[in-house]
Amino acid sequence: MLQAGDWAFVVDNLGYLFGGATVTVGLTLAALAVGFLLGFPAGALEVYGDGLLQRLVSTGGVLLRGTPIVVIMLVLFFVVSISKSAFVTATVGLGLRSAAYQSQIFRGAIQSVDEGQLEAARAVGMSRFEAIRHVVVPQALRRSMPGFQNEFTIVLKDTSIAFAIGLAELLTRGYDLFTQSGRSTAVLEVFLAISAVYFVLTFVTNRGLDRLADYYAIPSGENR
Repeated sequence: MLQAGDWAFVVDNLGYLFGGATVTVGLTLAALAVGFLLGFPAGALEVYGDGLLQRLVSTGGVLLRGTPIVVIMLVLFFVVSISKSAFVTATVGLGLRSAAYQSQIFRGAIQSVDEGQLEAARAVGMSRFEAIRHVVVPQALRRSMPGFQNEFTIVLKDTSIAFAIGLAELLTRGYDLFTQSGRSTAVLEVFLAISAVYFVLTFVTNRGLDRLADYYAIPSGENR
């Protein structure tokens, strides 16, 4: 049963929860950046790489997508020990996992560009690399935005997994709030507040990405 006193407790500690929210947002952006820097080249290599390179990239992606993110984080933090910083470890873990999914988003976007455009660019004197860079990549990036929007939402929610390695993000702070304070009756209120913060973050970023996608959308007659 919801109690006014417990809600007051949550309101009094909103600053503490919002501090965790800033960590969540920072982790999301950092992981997506790592995912993009690795995922876009990986997607391009799956389309344009040679046989061996394609198989290596594809196999790596399958392994990352098939491994639970919590396992990846625990291995990186406790077994590989890539960093003593939980934030750095979580960024790498989420970034690698995101790269595996982003590579498929970008691979599909690249393959959606008509091959005839690449051939036409070559016919007017561009090298293969120049044609890919100036003709295919700009269109692929624009076409990948809906998929990237979905990936943003997934990574944002997956940041809660960093709870497993002790990073003080939003979920961890919420858990600490009622366990360390002894306010066990405030469990429901705390997690409702956390859910509301996740919802607001997701809603605001999705609306922003919607506007960005509309702004950069390829006009209907562009590929005719």
